[in-house]
Amino acid sequence: MKTLRLTFESFRFAWQALQADLLRTILSLLGVTIGIFAIIAVFTVVDSLEASIRQSMSFVGDKVIYVAKWPWAFGGDYPWWKYFNRPSPTTRDFRQLQRLLTPENHRGIALFAARGGNTLKAGSNSLESIALQGVTFDYRLVSDVPVQEGRYFTPQEVEAARNVAVVGYDIAHSLYPNGSAVGREFQTHGRRFVIIGVMEREGKKLIDTPSNDTNCLLPLGAFTKIYALSTGGMGGAQGTIGIKGSDDDPGLLNLEAEVQGAMRTIRGLKPREEDDFALNRPEMLADAITKLFSVIGVAGALIGGLATLVGGFGIANIMFVSVKERTSLIGIQKSLGAKNYFILSQFLFEAVFLCLLGGAAGLFLVWLVTLIPQDSFRIFMTLNRIILGLGLSVLIGIISGIVPAVVAAMMDPVDAIRAK
Repeated sequence: MKTLRLTFESFRFAWQALQADLLRTILSLLGVTIGIFAIIAVFTVVDSLEASIRQSMSFVGDKVIYVAKWPWAFGGDYPWWKYFNRPSPTTRDFRQLQRLLTPENHRGIALFAARGGNTLKAGSNSLESIALQGVTFDYRLVSDVPVQEGRYFTPQEVEAARNVAVVGYDIAHSLYPNGSAVGREFQTHGRRFVIIGVMEREGKKLIDTPSNDTNCLLPLGAFTKIYALSTGGMGGAQGTIGIKGSDDDPGLLNLEAEVQGAMRTIRGLKPREEDDFALNRPEMLADAITKLFSVIGVAGALIGGLATLVGGFGIANIMFVSVKERTSLIGIQKSLGAKNYFILSQFLFEAVFLCLLGGAAGLFLVWLVTLIPQDSFRIFMTLNRIILGLGLSVLIGIISGIVPAVVAAMMDPVDAIRAK
């Protein structure tokens, strides 16, 4: 109870002191406000950028291992000549993996290939530079296929290589701007396809990555027929096998080891021969993004930290002035029995309260920034950043106010009363 009364009295004295000189209070707030705004704004933008980039790269899926010709690489020299003569995954590789892999270690396996630069026509409407992607039935388990209208392929449609398609939002609304596109036809490469599903709209992305909005999914057999392919071929497109991992396999270590062994068996590789395939994982991309934004976050923290330090010096200066102006009052309080800890807490609470007001103002400005409409990515402020901003404000208040508060608490009451 005594602690609560002391806290209440300290805040009351702090509020009265801040109201006594409103202009000085506002000027003191500016330093902390700018500092907290700078550091939280940097972290907020970095968080928003990272989230937007990760969303832009969501097409690679989660907990998936991709068997491909080319390994993924991020930065540095890429020895492409080592991988140029590797064979691309084929239908035979896919069928053999389906037979060899343990069902308990994966949730689905799919073969897919894509080719861009295609033209789609429906009546007088046409679209150019569209990506056609041939997929097997389990592709929806490996990659997200958010069908908004209509449906996905059936196993019979995929096995029979029927001329059906699941198209992106932009394709559907460009070919058929009036009414639903489901059940209607389009032509490409002299063949007619029936639209059985339309995917949800993704909208603009921060970086240019494959988008479902301009993607056209076909059964793999229908995709290969378009280019008059031989058995197992991909018509110049490089096939990729995606295997969705199980939740019971953390890190997908068991699945990766099994896939590597199975592919070496399928390719007939000797024990000393290197793999002639690559096993790519989305975690590789996630790690690269995390490292990049860790560096950006450190740089932003340094910039914001300097601004906050300047605000802290301003608060300390104001607190010393406040102690000087209230020296006589401090002497009177101590002569009436006020303890040192009460005087100390009074000025310390004043500094913390002042910094909290400044920090709250800085957070409010950051929140206003998040309201600015953005086409490519959305800026958002998380609860963690709000807590960080308020926590920094309290820390700045304690550091800035502790020395003036100690000076005030240690004053001799007689000397303090005589001070002018």
